[in-house]
Amino acid sequence: MNSEIIGIKGRQLWDSRGRPTVEAEVVLAGGVIGRAIAPAGASRGAHEAIDLRDGGEAFGGMGVARAVANIVGKVAPALVGRDAADQAAVDAALVALDASPNRGEIGANALVAVSMAVLHAAAAAAGEPVWRWLSGGRPVRIPLPEIQIFGGGAHAGRRTDVQDFMVMAPHAGSFRRALEITDAVYRAAGRLMAAKGAIAGVADEGGWWPNFESNEDALGTLTKAIETAGFRPGEDVFISLDIAANELGDASGYRLALDGHRLSGEAMADLVVGWAKQYPILSIEDPAGQDDFAAMANVTARIGDSVQIIGDDVLVTNAARVEIAAAHGACNAALIKVNQVGTVTEAKAALDAARAKGWGTIVSARSGETEDVTIAHLSVGWDAGQLKVGSFTRSERMAKWNEVLRIEEAMGGDAVFAGASAFAAPVAARLMT
Repeated sequence: MNSEIIGIKGRQLWDSRGRPTVEAEVVLAGGVIGRAIAPAGASRGAHEAIDLRDGGEAFGGMGVARAVANIVGKVAPALVGRDAADQAAVDAALVALDASPNRGEIGANALVAVSMAVLHAAAAAAGEPVWRWLSGGRPVRIPLPEIQIFGGGAHAGRRTDVQDFMVMAPHAGSFRRALEITDAVYRAAGRLMAAKGAIAGVADEGGWWPNFESNEDALGTLTKAIETAGFRPGEDVFISLDIAANELGDASGYRLALDGHRLSGEAMADLVVGWAKQYPILSIEDPAGQDDFAAMANVTARIGDSVQIIGDDVLVTNAARVEIAAAHGACNAALIKVNQVGTVTEAKAALDAARAKGWGTIVSARSGETEDVTIAHLSVGWDAGQLKVGSFTRSERMAKWNEVLRIEEAMGGDAVFAGASAFAAPVAARLMT
């Protein structure tokens, strides 16, 4: 195959919020083209790479003309002539272009679009789907989906303090069946909310926009929705939460506006642990702020043998921060978002660091998404075990779920659903007993 890069262009497209975003297009000497689109987050950690936005009046300051210009004027000259099949070298060249600690000079939106487009081009040149190109012939699993039912926090006008109320079906047996189960729970939740006048619309990621009296009201309603759909909470279907505590405060204190609480880090940990003991919760993301390792370690020490404790803002897809968190005894799983760090290679390094600790790994979308399906392939090709995309509605979400369905079908008899094996060993053991 001829995988020499001969051209790169960038363009402004639009994401699911109607905001500008960046698409990169990479052309290889063999005639193959790879394309990818950068996502954007609403809930962002202070330590993650940042998008380059234009500011000013146009597009509410969210324009990406500078990021696109950087692809044409700076990135393309640095990459033309390189081998797209050598992702590590390409990504190293991208990193070398931006000496800023947060990738703010070139823009993480420009870097991630190019990095992923190179990946697509290399796979196409090899005549393979991206997931198989990434796997290198090694056996990989179909991921367990983590799917939003209620959206809150920064994704729904902060109508609930908790950002995501999700479900997981680790015993579903297949990805297809997991989606069918989720569909039933999603519809049941909508009917229950309609009956109590609790629906305020649809949130950023497609989940129901709730109008609950408290955060626990949401937990109780979701538990009832699982039952109403005909499943056993805590056996067939489990609840997964993204607290996104970084949006609520930090080690100096957390404010839960819906519940009228102002909590210390220790009290915040007590609250989350209490929820895990009262409700069928299997996974909790960011129960503490991005630098509150003490509270994160508190939660992990108390329930980490039976509940997945995911680091997102605390880790920001950074291998070095995985090491720091592990040294504190915080987390037993890592969320992997390529645009948090800027390149495919760096994201894989964070995943590998988490896996080396025996943690679970979850490839994740952002709240501002597009039809790009790269993360579906990353979750399979990297054998991540889990995939978090958002809800079970809206085409930018369904594009990813549908792509995994295609991959599962293409694998045929070789398809293995990750299920309970996706979690850190103690949590997996709980599910298998």
